[in-house]
Amino acid sequence: MKSLGPLVPILLAAGILLGGNGLQGTLIAVRGVQEGFSPAAIGFMGTAYFTGFLIGCLDIVRMIRSVGHIRCFAALAAIAASATLVMVISVDVFTWVGARFVSGFCFAGLFTVIEAWLNSGVANSDRARVLAVYRIVDLGSVTGAQFLIPLVGAGGFSIFAVMAIMITLSLVPVSLGDRSNPAAPPDIKLNLRRAWAISPLAAIGCIAVGMTNSAFRTLSPIYAQDIGMSVADVATFVSMSIIGGALVQYPLGYASDRYDRRKVILVTTALALASALAIGLLAGDNRLLNFSIVFVFGCFAMPLYSLSAAHANDRAGPHEFVMLNAALMLFYSVGAIVGPFTAAAGMERFGPHALFHFSAGVYVVFLVITIWRMAVRGPADDSERGRFTALLRTSTLFARLAQWQARKERPHPRTQDRAEEGER
Repeated sequence: MKSLGPLVPILLAAGILLGGNGLQGTLIAVRGVQEGFSPAAIGFMGTAYFTGFLIGCLDIVRMIRSVGHIRCFAALAAIAASATLVMVISVDVFTWVGARFVSGFCFAGLFTVIEAWLNSGVANSDRARVLAVYRIVDLGSVTGAQFLIPLVGAGGFSIFAVMAIMITLSLVPVSLGDRSNPAAPPDIKLNLRRAWAISPLAAIGCIAVGMTNSAFRTLSPIYAQDIGMSVADVATFVSMSIIGGALVQYPLGYASDRYDRRKVILVTTALALASALAIGLLAGDNRLLNFSIVFVFGCFAMPLYSLSAAHANDRAGPHEFVMLNAALMLFYSVGAIVGPFTAAAGMERFGPHALFHFSAGVYVVFLVITIWRMAVRGPADDSERGRFTALLRTSTLFARLAQWQARKERPHPRTQDRAEEGER
């Protein structure tokens, strides 16, 4: 793959950033508990992060157009590293909430710059393979970074210094890589009403997944600590869910390409519900049982965003893919803003297992809506369906543009007018 060589510096920067972001998400909960912060306070930090992330996603294209990829990346990395160090200088709930908001904004921009850079630097024939390499980097970095917490220790200054170093080092391959500054990505015009009309099920699914996945990402380290796990066990617990989600996305995607995606969404949601209830009601404080069931939970909870997005794209017109996926990301972000604080309130009142009771409740509602939508609307025709695109996280730009580019390269059987009549 000739086009991969020049992109190695960008992939290296992505790996460092993804690892630092994954490390920070877990550490906030682990260190927050040590500092005496309540679950509600830590949940609000998660809400602040995803609020900043949403604003960053909406604003980053304008920033890239104003100053270019490299300067935008450098500025955001410097701010993100500074926000990380502020949290250890001032151990205060309000300072941490503000720092997490700033981090969310910066990481949204940093990931979008990287993904836009990758998209501009890859040939159409190599697009899918580069995206696969990016996913591998994503999985390996986020999983491996979890174990820096027990290695370095969650207390003291060192672990925050490690995070700041990782964010700062991501500037090196970007600054020294042999790449010219690519053109800025196109502006994405959001039409939330049209996105909802294309697929109400997908929009609701993204909100539901945003609520549950963000709550798990923010609060699962608190759950693990509250049931008596060590710091190393917390890292393993979080990693098991990530690995499960990565391994099972592709079989689920293959099944959704062959059958009605809504049936796959229905089964996947039911299994996510069952595994959430199993952790909440049966796992107790058994370490191995929690590891095993959270792996299953990750297998079915994490791919739901990708399945919902794929279902929506089956209904979209030929010029709507980028707009639609941007709108779905916004729906996800709305859920992600609500989820952590709501689940944390439940944990404070009912105990750590309320995290998974909260997720189970969201899945029950989504199951009912899925069954209803299947009753009132038929499946998409086989000729109108694209291929499943697996997302290890809510990718901001690169996966959307790659998916759109792939769909452009083959004729779409529907006209725009017919697409607009889909909901009617």
